[in-house]
Amino acid sequence: MNGQPIVGRTLSHYKILAKIGAGGMGEVFLAEDCELHRKVALKILPVVLASDPNLCDRFEREAKAVAALNHPNIVTIYSIDQADGIRFLTMELVEGKSLDQMIPEAGLALDQFSTWRSLWQMPLAPPTLGALPIAT
Repeated sequence: MNGQPIVGRTLSHYKILAKIGAGGMGEVFLAEDCELHRKVALKILPVVLASDPNLCDRFEREAKAVAALNHPNIVTIYSIDQADGIRFLTMELVEGKSLDQMIPEAGLALDQFSTWRSLWQMPLAPPTLGALPIAT
């Protein structure tokens, strides 16, 4: 994150095992919680973004917004943390395929998407529907 490889390092009491994803606000890593002896996901805010107070606030707001929700299809946030100058979220590790692995490269027809949405029981606002092609 600061020029050094992150996989293999330990942040606080989390041993980072592998990179499992990336998004607009950071990268997500598989980690071992060495205190509770369980696997977790760490979403790490890159150092270049962490130097911007507005982005740090956004990262924290995102975590608080997700932590306020309780739904089987929404990951549980365990903590917002900082170690060795690196800001990160600790969250539930959810095993399985990511959406980019499940959605065909050409996208879903609207009727297919409606079926998926009803299976997930997720109410999605129109702006969310518009963002789906961007997310893939």
